[in-house]
Amino acid sequence: MTSKASTTPLGRPGLAAAYRDQWPWRRVGVALLAATVFALAVGIPTGVVATPLYTRMTPVLWWNYPAWAATSLLGGLVAATYIRRPGDTVPRNGAAAASGGGLLTAFAVGCPVCNKLVVATLGVSGAMTIWAPLQPVLAILSVGGLLWVLRRRLRNEYACSVAGARQRDKAPSEGAPRSAASNAPIAAWAPEASHAVGSHAHDALRTD
Repeated sequence: MTSKASTTPLGRPGLAAAYRDQWPWRRVGVALLAATVFALAVGIPTGVVATPLYTRMTPVLWWNYPAWAATSLLGGLVAATYIRRPGDTVPRNGAAAASGGGLLTAFAVGCPVCNKLVVATLGVSGAMTIWAPLQPVLAILSVGGLLWVLRRRLRNEYACSVAGARQRDKAPSEGAPRSAASNAPIAAWAPEASHAVGSHAHDALRTD
């Protein structure tokens, strides 16, 4: 009869170890640092973060703040998933994914008439009537793209971590004793062997 423990694919300790391996303290620290850098790199040039270095020609809208905060947090998390964990052998670099989301966010929350490329293409009136209404769409695309990248990264890494935990759980069972079914031929052969040895010993004593 198969025991209940053997039918369990993976216990909670294995999953907990996989999650701990997934987000060590080094990766958490990098996520916080990357999110801070991301927020400053987008917020200061666009005027979302008020500084003497830059003054917007149009006021910051209410949705600029949640869009800027969400993309900063997601950008930090995405960048952290590219940090090598203990046991990783392939170098990782999260600059491409994070910088792509940051660039799109900068266009989304930036001053529409302060963007020289937009003004040169559409003019000042076009920047306010055409470009400005499209900025919320860019913000949604930025958040959605970063969420997609983060979800894909985490799913792949969790799958690898769980697979490694399962292999570690199976490793101790390789040296376990064989089951009764596998020992059946030995058990059937043992009485015959002992009987044969006893007969030879009895014959030897009679000969002496």
